[in-house]
Formats: sequence, C-alpha cells, structure tokens
Amino acid sequence: MFSHNKRLQYTLRVDSTNPGLANLMLEQFGGPQGELAAACRYFTQAIGEDDPGRKDMLFDIATEELSHLEVIGTMVAMLNKGAKGRLAEGVDAEADAYRTITGAGNDSHLTQVLYGGGPALVNSAGVPWTAAYIDSIGEPTADLRSNIAAEARAKIVYERLINLTDDPGVKEALGFLMTREIAHQKSFEKALYAISPNFPPGKLPGMPEFTQVYFDMSKGGEVRGPWNEGPQWEFVSDPEEQMAVDGGSGEPTVALDPDDQAAVDAMALRTASDPASDPQTGAELGMAEGAALDALTAQSNKPKP
Repeated sequence: MFSHNKRLQYTLRVDSTNPGLANLMLEQFGGPQGELAAACRYFTQAIGEDDPGRKDMLFDIATEELSHLEVIGTMVAMLNKGAKGRLAEGVDAEADAYRTITGAGNDSHLTQVLYGGGPALVNSAGVPWTAAYIDSIGEPTADLRSNIAAEARAKIVYERLINLTDDPGVKEALGFLMTREIAHQKSFEKALYAISPNFPPGKLPGMPEFTQVYFDMSKGGEVRGPWNEGPQWEFVSDPEEQMAVDGGSGEPTVALDPDDQAAVDAMALRTASDPASDPQTGAELGMAEGAALDALTAQSNKPKP
C-alpha cells in the first residue's frame, strides 16, 4: 500500500523556464535509464524476492525511485511552465511561439504541442516508455548485477544533464539525483556480495575445461591484461585450436528417423544445383540490351562525313 507525501524528497528551485532543457530531462522520466524504469525494475524484483533483506531493500529503493520520478517530472513541468501558458493561451504570434519552443535547436515542440508542456512518459526523442526497458530475470545474482549497471548508466545520464545547464537550482537537484544513484549502486553491490558464492550467476557451474579459457579471436594488435592474462587464464590464439574445442569434428549432425531422412534426401535431390551449368539470366539479358542501346546511341552521335 502506498501513501503519497506532497513534499518532494529534494527541494526544487528553477531560476528560469527552458523548454529545450525540459525536453532533455525527459530522458530520466520516460527513458530507458530513467526513474520509472528503475522503479518498475526494483518493484517487480521485490515482489518475487524470497530473501527478506533483499526484499526490503528492493521495495525501499523502488519507492525512492518513484520519488525521484516525481522530482524529475516536476522539474520538466517547471521548466516548461512559461512556454506552456503562452502556447495554451495563444499569447504570441505564430512565428514567435514556434521560435519560443524550438529555440537553440531543441526539439521541445513535441512535448509542448502533444503533451501541453507536461512530463510525458517518453524519452527526449519522443519515444514512448516501454516495459521492454525492464530486464529482470528472477535470479538475484544476475538481477543485482543488472541493477548495478542500471544505476551506473543513470548516473552517467545525470552527469551529462548537469553539464547542459547553468541553472544553479536545477544543477543542485540533478546532483542529488545523481548521488542517490551512487548510493543505490553501493546497496546493490553489498547485497550481491552478501550472497556466497555469487559467481557464476545461477546454480549450475561452468564446464571446468572452458571457464578459464580466453579465445583470442580478433586478430591484429592483441592487447593483454588481467582480462586475458595471468594464472587464471589459458590464452588460446591459434585459430586451429579455436575450432571443435570439444574434440569432435566441428561438423553439425542431426539424427533423423528413416521417413524424415528419406524426405530430406528427396528435397536435396530435387533442389540440387548443377555446378556445370551456365544459365543465361535476366540480368545478363538486360545488360546485353543496354550495351546494344549504348552502341546505337554512340553510332547516331557520330559526326556525319
């Protein structure tokens, strides 16, 4: 059960309206790295979680992400406030109104005209939010790693938004939201490392003969490092040793019952290619006609004696 508190988690102060900046802020409202995606991701994980500690943490963070959605959505509405009123009331002449909402090359006309300046569940390019942004798989050791990456991506987007504005109040609020991504990342990491063992994800172990093998399959300018070098790695660079590593032939086989095999053989015989044939194709006929036409044109263009 939820109860909404009308006071924002962080006090928001906007010095001046800016429709273009508002449009960019939508990336964290209805975008793939945004607050709604995070809230839905952690909320659904919490419902399916059996560990009481992780369940509580996921519900807490999911609920906080909803409060962040409120902050960023309010910021979008405040940045759009002036243009929203002017557009709704038709205060400006048509050309002036258009310049107002598309100033400095921004694309805010989409949110202004279609959504009236309100925070729409779209990203900054106008692409609608989708549940496809939620990538949970129901295994804590995999989901926690995905959550860590999601928080890292969101932090980077906030950094980029901070770099786009000189409004001190907006910068401060974005800095708070960015910092909470760091705190959440820390919580998820602690929760992951509280599971032992937590690698590899899931229950089944890997095949021991392959878990420490690094296949050097991109040739030219190989770089070695802890990701492929050291006592934990067997570095395989010979292409011959990278094929049929199971010791088999590397050729795929499938067992068919006699009736299926007969049908497959008949189809192969019916559709077999004749390597000795050299059929004339439509393309070749077209090329021949084109060449003949070119020759006639050249002949007609010759100066007469």
